[in-house]
Amino acid sequence: MQIPDLGAVVKDADLGWYRSAPIPVPVLGGGPCLIMIDGYDDDPAQEDFHAAIRNFLALDHSALAAAASSIYDYYRDVMDILAVGDDEWPVEISGPEDVLAHVQLGNEPIVVRDSNGDQRVYVSVECECAWEPEHGLQIVFRDGATVTKVGPYDGHLTNSAAQTDDELDGVVYHRSR
Repeated sequence: MQIPDLGAVVKDADLGWYRSAPIPVPVLGGGPCLIMIDGYDDDPAQEDFHAAIRNFLALDHSALAAAASSIYDYYRDVMDILAVGDDEWPVEISGPEDVLAHVQLGNEPIVVRDSNGDQRVYVSVECECAWEPEHGLQIVFRDGATVTKVGPYDGHLTNSAAQTDDELDGVVYHRSR
């Protein structure tokens, strides 16, 4: 099967997802990534997937830089929890301008429609980060264009879905602990 901007994709027999060949993704550092596409076959508006993929592949590092303050808030919250009664944090990050240096960006973004929420297509990236090795960092791009959720990897596409709270719609980072 062919998907625009990805070319030939292969179906994973176990998961039912499609997987692209390795493709450079500028926003994730330009290295080769396998793009995963979930729910494509049965979707009545496949063009939404195409648009999200096109948007995502057009992003550069500035999209992550725009989310750095939210990622830093996540770091601070984790460090506050870990540092209770301790004078030293396991990782010292001076501010939002330094936080991305402590993130290992994922290389298997997943493109999926939010079938339970706003019905938009999202690109979710599971990353590793120096301050939270157990839960890592999830970065989610609404329509593949804008970071709209960061925090521990929980598989949810929005904070409103993660917390079952519609008032969190549009909130990029929300402390969930």
